[in-house]
Amino acid sequence: MAKTILAVDDSSSLRQMVAFSLKAAGYQVVEAVDGQDGLEKAKLQNVDMVLTDQNMPRMDGLELIKLLRELPSYAKTPILMLTTESSDEMKAKGRAAGANGWLVKPFDPQRLIEVVKKVIG
Repeated sequence: MAKTILAVDDSSSLRQMVAFSLKAAGYQVVEAVDGQDGLEKAKLQNVDMVLTDQNMPRMDGLELIKLLRELPSYAKTPILMLTTESSDEMKAKGRAAGANGWLVKPFDPQRLIEVVKKVIG
C-alpha cells in the first residue's frame, strides 16, 4: 500500500509541485494550506510522514510540529521542514520542536524523493 504524506504549505504552487513529485514516485499526498489545516487533517487521517513549511498564516511550522508531537499517533512520525529558512538557529528550533530533517526551498524534486525514500521507504 502506498505511503501517505501530508504536505503543509501556504503556497499553492509549491504544494502542487511537492504533490506532483511525490505522486509520481508512488506516494499518496494530503495537502494542507497552513498549520491549522495541517493539524486538522492529521487528526482525521494518520499519515506516514509530514512535510511542512515554516512561515504560514494561522499556525507556523514549528507550532504545528509541537502540536503533532503531543498526539500519541504522531510521537514517532517523521516530520521534515521544507522552508526558505536555513539558519542554524531556525534548524535548532526545528529540532527542538521535533522535526527530523530539513529541506531548503527552492527544492530539487529528485532530492525530495531521495530524502522521503530514506525516511519512510
